[in-house]
Amino acid sequence: MDFTIQHFIALAPLLITSATLVVVMLAIAWRRNHAQTFLLSVAGLNLALLSIFPVLKVAPLAVTPLLQIDQFACLYMALILVATLACVTLAHAYLGDGSSGYPGNREELYLLILLAAAGGLVLVSAQNLAGLFIGLELLSVPVYGLVAYAFFNKRSLEAGIKYMVLSAAGSGFLLFGMALLYAEAGSLSFSGIGQALAATGLPSPLAQLGLGMMLIGLAFKLSLVPFHLWTPDVYEGAPAPVAAFLATASKVAVFAVLVRLFQLSPVASSGVLSNVLTVIAIASILVGNLLALTQSNLKRLLGYSSIAHFGYLLIALVASKGLAMEAIGVYLVTYVITSLGAFGVITLMSSPYKGRDADALYEYRGLFWRRPYLTAVLTVMMLSLAGIPLTAGFIGKFYIIATGVEAHQWWLVGSLVMGSAIGVFYYLRVMVTLYLIEPNLRRVDAQLHWEQKAGGVMLLAIALLAFFLGVYPQPLLTLVQHSGLAG
Repeated sequence: MDFTIQHFIALAPLLITSATLVVVMLAIAWRRNHAQTFLLSVAGLNLALLSIFPVLKVAPLAVTPLLQIDQFACLYMALILVATLACVTLAHAYLGDGSSGYPGNREELYLLILLAAAGGLVLVSAQNLAGLFIGLELLSVPVYGLVAYAFFNKRSLEAGIKYMVLSAAGSGFLLFGMALLYAEAGSLSFSGIGQALAATGLPSPLAQLGLGMMLIGLAFKLSLVPFHLWTPDVYEGAPAPVAAFLATASKVAVFAVLVRLFQLSPVASSGVLSNVLTVIAIASILVGNLLALTQSNLKRLLGYSSIAHFGYLLIALVASKGLAMEAIGVYLVTYVITSLGAFGVITLMSSPYKGRDADALYEYRGLFWRRPYLTAVLTVMMLSLAGIPLTAGFIGKFYIIATGVEAHQWWLVGSLVMGSAIGVFYYLRVMVTLYLIEPNLRRVDAQLHWEQKAGGVMLLAIALLAFFLGVYPQPLLTLVQHSGLAG
């Protein structure tokens, strides 16, 4: 096949991210300078984000047998790049400047985040099992290093080792499932597998086993029940900006490829597998919310809450008709915004040279009286995660409920309503803590003038966006409607 200029335009976000990666690597080799590495990373990611506009002109285009660039891929590429950009900005605030900052090499963090983002971009545009695997590993391997980045902190090192061992097991299942699917269908492309399975009517036991094993590998990455056991420990141990990346960019990429796989091979999600997905969704919603109730650590609470949120998303995946694609798009956008905001507050409260992150709930007592704006941001995020009207999270939840009702998935809708009711309780608990006054309390505080630094500005922008989309969601809905899957 001949590469034309169109192909290069279609690949622009991935090529620019990869070029940024090489430039940052050379810059680090030449001279270690934290501010310079940060500026290069941000400039490259912004260029990659802007390059999505010309990509929309040439999409849909199958660039290689591995990658399909269409409107769907563009939406999720933009989402991953925005999340990565936010995490890089937070990392800069987190690592600090000069001698008061992080006591080791800071620059490699940006390198690893860019590498993981490139993996995410490959993953959302994969239309082939080989592309899926390459993207997934390119996304996962840098994350091992990122999670264990604050290695002098025992928890961070433990989280890194846990994630690496369990992630390798998840990848093993995925590979084995792919091998079984290939043996059955004789094709690696999603549409080829879909056609081969549709020709035989119901999928054979071998194909179902292959799909089941692949689902185990992907469910691990999305931390769905019962493959969720790593989540709270890794979220707690990882540095705050890395936990933000893990909760947003990495999960969005994996979920996008799962949607593409199930949409292009509709047989894949029928029969036994649909029932399995229903059970996983209900279990994730209930287990995630019930375990979050008992947490006194904010990062662990957000970890359990993310298990529940991806349980909600599975409802739209099981329904897979009507509003499902819109619901998934809207929900993922609102989830990314709110998660970035919540982890952003933890990041600005923490710094790695003071030991562990400020993630214990008691450290946030009375924060309102010291940092009212920061408290306002966290309050908006908690309301949005709880799905309270006039916040972005409500729009996402509303769409998921509408999808479930449309597909008559009453069990799923019931578990969503129940899960949301439990969720409101623990989100409100966090909010109440922010406004409590207690004498003789050990105060943990954010830096002075936090709002004048890049991380603070971005955090305030995210809070305004979450509120704006809750009041006026039309731009988001229009954007998602135009980004359905082609074919």
